[in-house]
Amino acid sequence: MNIQHTPLPLAGQKVHRIDFTPQTFTETDLLWLPHHRKLSHAGKKRKAEHLAGRIAAFYALGEHGLTHIPDIGDNRQPLWPVGWHGGISHCGSTAIAVVSQKAVGIDLEEIFSASVCDDVAAEIINANERETLAASVLPFPLALTLAFSAKESLYKALSSFATPLPGFHSAEIIAIDAQHLTLEVKKPFCEDFAGQRYQVAWQQQGQRVITLLAETFQLA
Repeated sequence: MNIQHTPLPLAGQKVHRIDFTPQTFTETDLLWLPHHRKLSHAGKKRKAEHLAGRIAAFYALGEHGLTHIPDIGDNRQPLWPVGWHGGISHCGSTAIAVVSQKAVGIDLEEIFSASVCDDVAAEIINANERETLAASVLPFPLALTLAFSAKESLYKALSSFATPLPGFHSAEIIAIDAQHLTLEVKKPFCEDFAGQRYQVAWQQQGQRVITLLAETFQLA
């Protein structure tokens, strides 16, 4: 499969981006994965995305001297080396990955169209959040996409503490600017974390956005 690797600095971390050409994927490409048999029943699209994500993760781990390809866990999560945390995300023909020795979550999304915003806004944000996004200098479709993506990154970073399927209203966007969003955790996400605030960094890449939450960005 044809790929292009690009390292991207974001919030003190290095994100590894893989752009791939799905049409060039072949079944033999999958043999590079030690766990390739677990994907035997997946469709071609899923296989290509998974492979690209694991290549991104391989680069991310390699940056720290680790030669490891994350296996698939019981809940379909990537299995990282002991002492390491990481995240993988896909969108279209792009995959990204990041690793850290602290909790980390990352997400990649296509910027919503105006019609998609109309359909999904109420599921992602409440009335207070809508006011926060509207007061920013960002176009509403970009701001809403960032709200969605930032909450995804939060859930990924703290999934081991979250209640099952906490929902998008279990965290609230309380601030947004040209580089960060600030989220406050609510009780439905995790009672022990309720009231804690986290800063999520973001970056626009063409018609896509990347959001990244590292544990070090917990706010007082």
